[in-house]
Amino acid sequence: MKKKLILISAFLSVTVAFSNTGNILAQNDGSSGESVIGPRILSMEAVIRLAQENSISAMTNRNIFAASYWQYRSYTAQYRPSLNLNGNVGNFNRSLQPLQDYQTGAIAYRSNYNMRNDLTLSIRQNVALTGGTFSLSTSLSRLDQYAPNRLTTWYAQPIYLTYMQNLWGYNSLKWDRKIEPHNYEIAKRQYLENMENVTISAADCFWNLNSAKVSYQTAVQSFEDSKRLYEAAQTRFRMGTITRDNLLQIELRMLNDSLAIRSQEVILKSAQNQLCSYIGYQEGTDITLSISYSIPDILLNFDDVLEKALDNSSFSLSQTVSRVEADRSIASARANQGITASVNATFGMSNNADSFSDTFVALQDQEVVGVTFALPIVDWGLGKGRVQMAKAQAETTKSQLDQSLMDYRQDIMVRVMQFNNQRGQCEISKRAMQIAEESYELALRNFGSGTMSVTELNQLQDTRDDARNSYENNVRSFWNQYFSLRKTTLYDFISGTDINAEFDRIVK
Repeated sequence: MKKKLILISAFLSVTVAFSNTGNILAQNDGSSGESVIGPRILSMEAVIRLAQENSISAMTNRNIFAASYWQYRSYTAQYRPSLNLNGNVGNFNRSLQPLQDYQTGAIAYRSNYNMRNDLTLSIRQNVALTGGTFSLSTSLSRLDQYAPNRLTTWYAQPIYLTYMQNLWGYNSLKWDRKIEPHNYEIAKRQYLENMENVTISAADCFWNLNSAKVSYQTAVQSFEDSKRLYEAAQTRFRMGTITRDNLLQIELRMLNDSLAIRSQEVILKSAQNQLCSYIGYQEGTDITLSISYSIPDILLNFDDVLEKALDNSSFSLSQTVSRVEADRSIASARANQGITASVNATFGMSNNADSFSDTFVALQDQEVVGVTFALPIVDWGLGKGRVQMAKAQAETTKSQLDQSLMDYRQDIMVRVMQFNNQRGQCEISKRAMQIAEESYELALRNFGSGTMSVTELNQLQDTRDDARNSYENNVRSFWNQYFSLRKTTLYDFISGTDINAEFDRIVK
């Protein structure tokens, strides 16, 4: 009687769960009291599109690219003319200043009571070829002396040209021009690659939910099969063709199948919420997946995939930048090894007067030219050591880059082989699933006629469930490998087009 009560309770609980199979995702936890959003039918492509628009990962990726964009804008700005206004306004000074008599050497303090104002307007232009800077300027100064006599003095430089240049030094502008455009292109490609990571994650969420749905449906079907099996077992037990031990095993299997439904329902709910969170849907949204197990008939060629990967991905550009940076470190060490010198030249017109109008009359030529240098006499091999260390590090870097290229080629070769093999895996696992389902249905009928044992039937049921999961996992693996290769190559092999983005819209 106790076993019968347990069995009746299990029947009632599972009957309620099975009756709600069609709207299991539309039901919310009764303790929350919240309703859910109506059902939405989403394909894998729709899930990917929503993730690329709404996911936190996609938003973060857009912000990272925007930062790279403005960094590149800052780099380009240094090669363009800049207009600057500098000033020193209201510089009031009332203090005692020490003054030394040039004949006696005696120092006496004298009162300093004045105000200085000056403005300078200049246009600056960096020269990438030489690393120097041209500056075309105009300036005006006014000095008001209040004591011991009231006096106003103007000093004007209407126009003067200045050029500053390091001789034999390290030209950072030249090296930046070699590296920064590549860095910006790398940022573009890394943005596309990161968006492909979003695609992979979205596809994973999609197939996670599908797997949970398949497992839930399998659990429901297994319970239904267990009920049919238990009814047939009762008949055979009354006929005396099976023992009570066999009957109890079947009853236990039925009870376990009823418990599995509840467990799979929790997993299904969790997978649904995970997908909703990733694509920006409200938690509890009823999602119906539009599943297509058909896969495109694609066979990839290793040489084509490698060519696309080297042309489109950030890998090859990153290697180029690393090699240039290694050469830059050597150039910097060499520039600081021996003599360093710089030239500073200024040519223009200037004058000073007691009145503003007289300041611009009878302007005088102004020429200032000078060279400064530094030559280490004894540095105990410090400069040479830095150069040799930079060379050694550069050689190490280049060797590592050569090795990484070999590893990169090998990795792509293996992945292409795995992908080409995966389609066959899908076809085989599909046929295996069909055979397993037919075998189990036939076994159920044979068990009713007494030609199949309980152990054999349980094994066939497990084989059927494993075959279903294997087929679903193989299709999922196909798409995962496809999207992974698409990320590596930034090329859509189905449409035959490169993957790109409207970068101008991202930074607006």
